Amino acid sequence: MQKTSDITIREFGGRVASVWQGLRPSTRSLVERALASAAAPVTAATPRCSAPYDARSEWELSRLLAALDGRAKETGVRALSTEEVSELARMAETCAHVLHGEARSAEVFAQLLERALAVRDYARIDVLANTFTARLPAAEMCELARHPNPGVRALAHEALAQSPTGVLVELLGDPVDADVARDALVLQADDYGSEEARWVVSALERADASEDEL
Repeated sequence: MQKTSDITIREFGGRVASVWQGLRPSTRSLVERALASAAAPVTAATPRCSAPYDARSEWELSRLLAALDGRAKETGVRALSTEEVSELARMAETCAHVLHGEARSAEVFAQLLERALAVRDYARIDVLANTFTARLPAAEMCELARHPNPGVRALAHEALAQSPTGVLVELLGDPVDADVARDALVLQADDYGSEEARWVVSALERADASEDEL
C-alpha cells in the first residue's frame, strides 16, 4: 500500500484508500511528486499552464480531496493519532495545490474556494479568484454565481462585473445566465461607473417597462 511519510493510505480509512486506489497512475504520480517535493501551499502555486487539460485528472483529484477533507471531519470512527492527523492535513493541502493547477471547471473552483473561505485564508482566496477569472468562461462563472455558498457567489459576481460588457450582453440571451449577467451589468454601472453598462441597463429597464404596459 502506498505510503505518505511513514503512514499508509489505508490508515486514513476505507473511503480515502478506495479513492486512492482508483486513481490512474498519471494522477497518482502528480500527488506523489508533490508530496515528495514538499509542494508549496496553493497561495503560492504556479498553475501548470503548459500541461494539456485532463478532465479525468481534475475529477479524480477532486474526489481525493473530498475524501481527505471528509475523513478530517469524521466522527464515530477510529480516532487518528496526532501524526496521522498531521499527515492527513499535509496530504489534503498537497492535493488542493495540485488540483488548483488542474482546475478548469466551476465545480472544482467552488470546492477549492469553499475550503479557503471556511478557514478565512484570504491570500488563498485571492489567488483562486484570480485563477478562475483567467480560466473560466463567463458562463462557468455564472454557475459559480448561483452557488449555495454566499462567499463563492460574491466572488463570482465580482469577477463577472469586471468582465467586458459585451461578454455580459451576449449572456442576456441565455435563459439560464441572463439574470446573473444582468446583475453583473448593474454592478458594472453602479460600482465601476461603466457608461456602456449603464446604457445597457437603461435599455433593459425601458424594455421591462414596455412589457409591463402591454
